[in-house]
Amino acid sequence: MSKKIDSTPRADGYRMPGEFEPHAGCWMIWPERTDNWRNGAKPAQKAFAEVAEAIAEHEPVTMCVSERQYMAAKEVLSPRVRVVEMSSDDSWMRDVGPTFVVNGKGDVRGVDWRFNAWGGLVDGLYFPWDKDDKVAVKVCEMEGKDYYSLESFILEGGSIHTDGDGTAIVTEACLLHESRNPDLTKHEIENTLRDYLGVEKVLWLPNGIYLDETNEHVDNIVHYCAPGVLVLAWTDDENDPQYPLSKAALDYLEGETDARGRKLEIHKIHIPDEVLITKEESQGVDSVDGTLPRVEGDRQAASYANFYIANGAVILPVFGDDVHDRAAVETLRKVFPDRKIVSIYAREIILGGGNIHCITQQQPLG
Repeated sequence: MSKKIDSTPRADGYRMPGEFEPHAGCWMIWPERTDNWRNGAKPAQKAFAEVAEAIAEHEPVTMCVSERQYMAAKEVLSPRVRVVEMSSDDSWMRDVGPTFVVNGKGDVRGVDWRFNAWGGLVDGLYFPWDKDDKVAVKVCEMEGKDYYSLESFILEGGSIHTDGDGTAIVTEACLLHESRNPDLTKHEIENTLRDYLGVEKVLWLPNGIYLDETNEHVDNIVHYCAPGVLVLAWTDDENDPQYPLSKAALDYLEGETDARGRKLEIHKIHIPDEVLITKEESQGVDSVDGTLPRVEGDRQAASYANFYIANGAVILPVFGDDVHDRAAVETLRKVFPDRKIVSIYAREIILGGGNIHCITQQQPLG
């Protein structure tokens, strides 16, 4: 039995652990929106299934599926992936699911942020989003975890990273955007993060990845790999619009320390060559008012930093770019010498607006 806690994680001695800490499992949502996923979402479903099966080799995976897609998902997924019926508006568990926090006794609770489809009526990507906004509590109730619930604070899980040791990292482009919490100052937003993530210091990158439709989530440009250790999406091409964004992030991080006073160890991972929507891919998506269209020639915010750290493995998106795909794998092998690096061809996921980290949410072991 789970219940809402009228306090804050910080006051109760809870913190958000690093993604690299042990997991009890992973949560995902089955894709089916035909106005976001092409060809009836079948190619995306295949990609999601590949991600789920890769993670399931290392930790339990739960796939949340709508009533109408339940049997279809059961047929595609192996028995080792738990399939549960849950309604949602799309398939971005990172952003709509709970942020889990733990205490020193091994207890686990959830945090239920408010969700407005990355911008609400200002620049949200679809309408309505009310089913998505209920997912976090449903997950907590299914797991029997107590939870904290914020009445009005908008936040997506992909817009925060923590090192589990007192430091959070975010982007100004997202958290200070007019479509999130415009009535709050940067200081007030930071205090909310301190209270609900149990951190002592927040690092504010200026931007994320060029053309990231989430208003530049932090999980697409950097990823905490261990306390004090980050990977950073990078490009050597000074004419690429991404260059000044990554350079500003690097300059900022090199001049900062974390909550424990450590200088940050930064590993660059070059972004792939441009991923552009083809005519065939664009025509495969249904056109619906209120949903961001998928237009031929649009550049996608593809980044290798959008990976998922599982127990004993890293699930890495690759894009059919042999040079940069290989370089990303080699970098992560050095950063994660004790984990298996598993590559998943993720074009179908990025065509929907995100990637492997965006479609997964870890539940810590506690």
